[in-house]
Amino acid sequence: MSNNQLPVFAGAAAFAVAVHLLLDHLKSKKSAAPKGSSCEAPANPANRSYLIGGNWKCNTTTSSALSLVSTLNSSGPIPTNCTVVVGVPYPYLSLVRSSLRSDIELAAQDCAHSSKMGAFTGEVNVEQLKDVGCTWVILGHSERRTGFGGDAGETSDLIAGKTLTAVGAGLKVMLCVGETLEERESGKTLAVVKSQLDPVVKVLKASDWGSVAIAYEPVWAIGTGKTATPEMAQETHAEIRSYISTVLGSAVAAKIQIQYGGSMKAANCKALLAQPDIDGGLIGGASLKPEFADVFRGMM
Repeated sequence: MSNNQLPVFAGAAAFAVAVHLLLDHLKSKKSAAPKGSSCEAPANPANRSYLIGGNWKCNTTTSSALSLVSTLNSSGPIPTNCTVVVGVPYPYLSLVRSSLRSDIELAAQDCAHSSKMGAFTGEVNVEQLKDVGCTWVILGHSERRTGFGGDAGETSDLIAGKTLTAVGAGLKVMLCVGETLEERESGKTLAVVKSQLDPVVKVLKASDWGSVAIAYEPVWAIGTGKTATPEMAQETHAEIRSYISTVLGSAVAAKIQIQYGGSMKAANCKALLAQPDIDGGLIGGASLKPEFADVFRGMM
């Protein structure tokens, strides 16, 4: 063995030890994760169920992720008719699940189209997501539909295929749809949303929709500080529910949760959630701040 090979083996051994220590740390953390404190009181009105999702996007480091977890763990009770989910970047999924209170669920922000292991460099499949504790996945976000750095972006057919894969594996899906400002001003909102939902309707069975929530995100309101008025959002949510009723039946339409994803935050959540067809929110920037907890705390 030549001397210049020794550092390679030493480096590999050190890496193996580091991985072993990290896995031991995560295993020990699993038992230490708090149970949370869902309260006996439901959100108002009590006959509805709500879904509040936080999308951390491409943010956080180990330190800041743990800081957010600490804030959520000490944020008080969650209404009994409210499900809270955080969408975490891939590198921190295990870390967050091992330390986050048990009454807040974990979502990935995307998944591979294929459920198989194999030669899919850069992909993370649904079985891997389940293995690290995910119960949800966010699919079809406008940022992924648009693409990054010159990428073509994801088509509605691709997103439909991913949705089928995720639901088939037992994951729940927050399925994002929504229009640009130009499309809204041209009166094309419903046509755009239907074009995004149609491919999913074609591949899922009616019974699969019990594992899908629709997140309506007007693209022009994401990260801009702009938001649709509660009445504007309600109008589009009602149209989406009507469309679902037409293509899948009134029973599916009545049960499906439709979230609002256009810059919901503590300051506007009450007025939005008071609308009859707004069943929750998919919250981006505000989910990285302590005020995220104010959304579900303020529902009681």
